[in-house]
Amino acid sequence: MSKPNIKSTSRRKFLGQANCAAIGATSLFSTLLNMRSAGALANQTGFSSPGPARIVTPRIEPKGVLPGNDYKALVCLFLAGGNDSFNMLVPRGPEEHAEYATVRGDLALPAASLLPITPTNSDGRQYGLHPAMPEVKQLFDTGDLAFVANVGSLVEPTTKAGILSGNARLPLGLYSHSDQIMHWQTGMPDQRTAIGWGGRTADLLRASNTDDTVSMNISLGGSNVFQSGSQVVPYAIQPSGNGSVGITGYGAGDPFNQLRTTAINSLLDQQYQNLFIDTFARSTRRAIDAHQLFSTAVAAVPPLTTVFSSNYVSQSFQMVARAIAARQTLGVRRQTFFILFGGWDHHDEVLNAQTNMLPWVSKGLSEFHGALTELGMLNDVVTFTASDFGRTLTSNGQGSDHAWGGNHMIMGGPVVGGDIYGAFPQLYVDNDLDTGRGRLIPTTSCDEYFAELALWLGVAPSELTTVLPNIGRFYSPGSGAPIGFLGGGSPSIFADGFESGTLGAWSSVV
Repeated sequence: MSKPNIKSTSRRKFLGQANCAAIGATSLFSTLLNMRSAGALANQTGFSSPGPARIVTPRIEPKGVLPGNDYKALVCLFLAGGNDSFNMLVPRGPEEHAEYATVRGDLALPAASLLPITPTNSDGRQYGLHPAMPEVKQLFDTGDLAFVANVGSLVEPTTKAGILSGNARLPLGLYSHSDQIMHWQTGMPDQRTAIGWGGRTADLLRASNTDDTVSMNISLGGSNVFQSGSQVVPYAIQPSGNGSVGITGYGAGDPFNQLRTTAINSLLDQQYQNLFIDTFARSTRRAIDAHQLFSTAVAAVPPLTTVFSSNYVSQSFQMVARAIAARQTLGVRRQTFFILFGGWDHHDEVLNAQTNMLPWVSKGLSEFHGALTELGMLNDVVTFTASDFGRTLTSNGQGSDHAWGGNHMIMGGPVVGGDIYGAFPQLYVDNDLDTGRGRLIPTTSCDEYFAELALWLGVAPSELTTVLPNIGRFYSPGSGAPIGFLGGGSPSIFADGFESGTLGAWSSVV
């Protein structure tokens, strides 16, 4: 049998075959689809674009290598759909629970069913957790987990009076899934953009890593806005196997796949005159190299003794733990991870759905905490939750609908746990934060929430407005901790209460 004529393969056929080979390859395909990655590589070729419609993305220069040999990682657990978080963290005192039960109606959890917690600074108020979250209760009680109350996207400090008068500037597409997911992931609620605050953070900090073959932003939820920067893009993996998935058969030892590997390498090593084919070939080479490095590094990690549950969330946390264990082989000192857990749009059956879904969150957080402890990395990783928005306190007769502010969790050794940060709102009907049906105006902005995480990861106070352009409306960078759950005070420049917005008009409900 004669050898295949490798050089006779056309560029068009190469593009088609490479695409087909990559379709099932999560890590490779997500890399090839990212236009910012292709654009960055194209800019490095020195070619001029033949057309007038060239898209240029702003470049954020890295700010140099961080001192020391420390490692830090942020892990985002995104509860897509809008978690009904006022049934996750519930007032338990007799008077407060009575108010809660009145406004929630058939959605209210009985006080006796709640798992009691005692925040360090509760102002005498009593709280409880959803009964499906015993592991979270234990983490809270041991000081390894905290809550931030009533967080949401805000353009500026906002009051009910400002909204009713039409003077408040509100996030675009308030109550819309797509818009609010974007705002939570970008930190820019007054505009629509495809660059996330995690991506902008990575653009600044990527020089801290000694090897950029694998992106410092790793996703178990596919491509996402949060981790997308102008230079750094998310590297998509899966919870099973060794995480990364490449071209089927590439690098295998049998004769057929040896020929395939040789053919692919030959095509990728050529210099192409066409800008886009050359860029595609270089992107493919980088993706293959990343797959080989990541899968080999993770495979070499000794098995963890921490037992993870078989559900998707726990398995995703296990893969994150394995990737962190492989940090030295990967050559990274700063990383972000993104885990997507969907299905929280509970317009009906919210009670049954949360009873089934919250245990995955609770067990996953606890097991990940155990694995980090085993790895000796507990003080180097902070895990936080995010979601589209909160949900209405009132029932629609079957469940709850899209709302605004909601409660979130932060876990890790650096977290000053066992407390609730921010202002947990009163839940009586038509209170001063209620814009209708229990849609509560957030009392803590996403900007403050994210700023504390970004500063901890290594963003300099002077660069915080690069990561979060809206932050100056809520917090003065360099004046201390924005909220305090990672230590320090909470010197918000609006600490005495939100001022009424004076610009723009209330955006329409979507």
